[in-house]
Amino acid sequence: MRAAFAVIAALALAFLALPVVAIFLRVSPATLVRELGDPVARDALVVSLRTSALAQLLVVVLGTPTAYMLATRRFRGRSVLLTLVELPLVLPPAVAGIGLLAAFGRSGLLSTSLAFTQSAVVLAVSFVAAPFYVRTAVAAFESIDETLVAAARTLGARPWRVFARIALPLAASGLGAGLALSFARGLGEFGATIMFAGSLQRVTQTLPLGIYAEFAQSFDVALAMGALLVAFSFTLLLGVKWLRSDWISPSRFAPSVSS
Repeated sequence: MRAAFAVIAALALAFLALPVVAIFLRVSPATLVRELGDPVARDALVVSLRTSALAQLLVVVLGTPTAYMLATRRFRGRSVLLTLVELPLVLPPAVAGIGLLAAFGRSGLLSTSLAFTQSAVVLAVSFVAAPFYVRTAVAAFESIDETLVAAARTLGARPWRVFARIALPLAASGLGAGLALSFARGLGEFGATIMFAGSLQRVTQTLPLGIYAEFAQSFDVALAMGALLVAFSFTLLLGVKWLRSDWISPSRFAPSVSS
């Protein structure tokens, strides 16, 4: 029985690892590094880093208070709100792109000129990546010992001070894990971005869009950009595992709320 499980596990792991390993074995590391100097790859990297950074800033600023509210309040309709937060996780990317156009396009509900601009990339990345941060942040805030929060309130700490001095430090590892997952998802976003923002080099063409654009032109350049995304994602996932191990560590302690 153990041998059978070992064989099945080996097949499954080989299936998952083979496409990733093939990216690095298809061409030499030196070639991959050289191909990253291609203008398409260079421009796509700059656009990806800029838009992802702005998107994550938006996600953190809006998502952290939202997650705290959902984690600390019980009210009618909470499950519906959580479902809305999670919905982009299962929406097809094409539907997300159509929805963003219907909401923010020139003929959309808000009738803006955001479509096919770099701001559209930021919105698309934020839309698909935010649930990874918010859902993890909700779990992080829910894991906080309620007695610590109650003690701070008993000592006269106001809600905002409790949030800033108690909740945020105790949930920091979980928030960091959520941010890493959100950033990794945002870097890999393709469908919603190409439909809402297009694929304009140096403007809206991110690394995934650059891979698609170069697929028929220069396979080595596409491989180089793919390898870069794999390296980014692998590093971020390792960071998530480290943060989660710290998150559940019993050695964490609450900071003082005294002034």
